[in-house]
Amino acid sequence: MRCILPEGRFNLVVKPFLKYAGGKARLVPELKKRMPLTWHRYFEPFVGGGALFFDVQPAVATLGDINGDLIDVYHALARDPERVINKLTLHHQRHRYAADEDYYYIMRELWNDHAWEDDQIGRTAAFIYLNRTCFNGLWRVNSSGAFNVPKGKYADPKICNAERLLSCAKALDGTKIECGDYLKTTAGAIRGDFLYCDPPYVPMSKTSSFTSYDASGFGEVEQRALADHARALARRGVYVMLSNSDVPFVHELYDGFHIDVVECNRAINSKAAKRGKVNEVIITSYQIGG
Repeated sequence: MRCILPEGRFNLVVKPFLKYAGGKARLVPELKKRMPLTWHRYFEPFVGGGALFFDVQPAVATLGDINGDLIDVYHALARDPERVINKLTLHHQRHRYAADEDYYYIMRELWNDHAWEDDQIGRTAAFIYLNRTCFNGLWRVNSSGAFNVPKGKYADPKICNAERLLSCAKALDGTKIECGDYLKTTAGAIRGDFLYCDPPYVPMSKTSSFTSYDASGFGEVEQRALADHARALARRGVYVMLSNSDVPFVHELYDGFHIDVVECNRAINSKAAKRGKVNEVIITSYQIGG
């Protein structure tokens, strides 16, 4: 039987508080159409910006990601959203009234120097500030682990959306949040649970490169391993749904699954002309509507 949300949570409209490369806000309506009618617990091992999680607001959920900084942000926001908002408000003021580009690069340097190593709330506010002001919300690090994304060209970015942050904190209340790969996050999934995987997408062309949430990458070997794990979970009775690029390699990987091609707006590209509609696939281990 599908889990019942606590009183009042159905009336809470929640949008992600982070801009995230590969975020699924535009794909959420198509994903929800393909969720099973009934399920028990929710698992999302590549949570990123959490667009589907925040929309569905499951009462019992496990979220994971290999980006430890991201997971720390989720923990801090769930634990103490008011303090995060207070610090983020200061960043917003300094960004607006100082030379904003100078402030951005100062903050980026401080981040890479681990200026808030003993202040998780301060580090969380810095992460959100950089995320809201960097180019397209892209969180990219170099081989040394240093964040190196340039400042985005925004006239007045919404750095601190207190209402949204509070609603996200409420949605995260009681959720298990852990740093690790998809094997760790899904270890407890059993028959009747629902799993959504949004891994780094397979490149659309040979000149593209695999997107990574950190410096480790997610290449062909990792894509094949994920597909094998998805099959193992499906045999266990877990409802498995994944999204990925509409390329022959992905169709080959998930042969035997239900694969729907959907059109979605591409949000991240260095060239504006290439941010139009693109085909993606939604893959399910079960019959849609079942």
